Amino acid sequence: LAFAILSSVHPVFGLYGSLFPVIIYAIFGMGRHVATGTFALTSLISANAVERLVPSSNKNLTTQSNTSMLGLSDFEMQRIGIAAAISFLGGVIQVAIFVLQLGSATFLLTEPVISAMTTGAATHVVTSQVKYLLGIKMPYISGPLGFFYIYAYVFENIKSVQLEALLISLLSIVMLVLVKEMNEKFKRKIKVVLPVDLVLIIAASLACYCTNMENTYGLEVVGHIPKGIPPPKAPSMNVLSAVITEAFGVALVGYAASLALAQGSAKKFKYSIDDNQEFLAHGLSNVISSFFFCIPSAAAMGRTAGLYSTGARTQVACLISCIFILTVIYAIGPLLYWLPMCVLASIIVVGLKGMLIQFRDLKKYWNVDKINWGIWVSTYVFTICFAANVGLLFGVLCTIAIVIGRFQRTKTLSMKNLKEMECKVKTEVDGESLQLVKIISMNNPLVFLNAKNFHTDLMNIIQKENGSNQSTDNINKYEKNTLLNSLSNDNCNEVSQACPNEKCSLILDCSGLTFFDYSGISMLVEVYMDCKSRGVDVSLAHCTASLIKAMKYCGNLDSEKPIFFDSVSAAISNIHSNKNLSKLNDQSEV
Repeated sequence: LAFAILSSVHPVFGLYGSLFPVIIYAIFGMGRHVATGTFALTSLISANAVERLVPSSNKNLTTQSNTSMLGLSDFEMQRIGIAAAISFLGGVIQVAIFVLQLGSATFLLTEPVISAMTTGAATHVVTSQVKYLLGIKMPYISGPLGFFYIYAYVFENIKSVQLEALLISLLSIVMLVLVKEMNEKFKRKIKVVLPVDLVLIIAASLACYCTNMENTYGLEVVGHIPKGIPPPKAPSMNVLSAVITEAFGVALVGYAASLALAQGSAKKFKYSIDDNQEFLAHGLSNVISSFFFCIPSAAAMGRTAGLYSTGARTQVACLISCIFILTVIYAIGPLLYWLPMCVLASIIVVGLKGMLIQFRDLKKYWNVDKINWGIWVSTYVFTICFAANVGLLFGVLCTIAIVIGRFQRTKTLSMKNLKEMECKVKTEVDGESLQLVKIISMNNPLVFLNAKNFHTDLMNIIQKENGSNQSTDNINKYEKNTLLNSLSNDNCNEVSQACPNEKCSLILDCSGLTFFDYSGISMLVEVYMDCKSRGVDVSLAHCTASLIKAMKYCGNLDSEKPIFFDSVSAAISNIHSNKNLSKLNDQSEV
């Protein structure tokens, strides 16, 4: 209901948008814990086109028609026609990207860019709800710097604030925040999570009905909610050319936010997703749903967090929620007539808490990579000043430009030093029996462009089994091309034989890691944790102070034993002197 109002369409269309996209994504999507449906960012983008093509001034020119679909006015049907057209065209764009197999390009959507864009868009959504929270009658304001014009209008008309709406908004926000924090704090002790949003909706509707707030205080309410689902109808094709900008925004911004949630859940619960398949799932969700008067859809952070807290493991949980949506559509909907708009606005604002607290990421980026911090701030500023799609585009272009500039200033490795180091290591362990050790040289900067391939390459090397024992006094392994490899090549050169099935140790030579960003450090920490879960001891050699600081800040590293060393020989000496290692093999290999 609330996101439909955010899209500038009748609230009932938000119910449809919470039903059909969920069913379609459950069939085609790969995110087991991703809850799709109406989404704040896509709703805000589509509202721009709705208000531009069917402005509020047209409302007085149309009348309520009992013969029209759902008994709504022609004005409301024109508005949902625009929103459905955006959903259709946005879905077509997403399906086209799937057909062209361009999902692999999503590596350009780095975590700092997504975090800044969603935070900026959430700030826009909160700003759009100010008029309901304060009970102010305000014209629709959008466009460049519209964010600032809205607050300028509010301060100019501060005397027209409706105290009843402001009081209800404050009480609603306080109640929602307190109960949700308690649910989160005691979720392990209590088996049933209190659905505070539902309780608030029922209580506010009853209070408004019993006190007749709509007529007594002039409080704005949701109004008539039609029963049932209308027959499908093709969206208006003659307006597609007028909404192409918003359609691209819905396709890219919605997918970017959805992919971040899907990847987060996949990482948390140890499964994988296919970027291209997600494009198909969200594209079909938008295309098919547009025939049922649905606003643009995407995955929502609040509902996805709800799936986490209730212990859901598959999309069946989302399908069960569809049964309750159908109950509201066919039975309960008309009872929501007296629900105050300020309560809905409060639910939206509190629901965006997960996005708004991403401001805390600034400290993380500052400690890991100050360039990423600058990208976050600039992307957020562009999103605030213009729009989410503009901020996303700027962030991607800025990230690419900075990485290209940093690659041009990278230094190559010295093969002489590498040979001397290898000879020194061999001399130190000559005649000794040593646990199997694998040394891998990192010959590229580790950034968002190659972080995923680095993880894949390294895991393949660790898992690779070597059936035959080969002599290791051939140090020419280090005489591979140790210059900066192109991004299309492997990101690490193997220096040792593959680890057998028994426990082994891994040494990452970071002398070639000339620079890194947050995505690269996150992937390096993930590699460390994956190896640790497989029983592989990981050591890092030739680490700079900035690399050590970034890794310690990003991950919970093992504090009981050292993992950072000045040289490969020091790392090997540490492994050799460790008394807790398993019995040493007679035929050792380095």
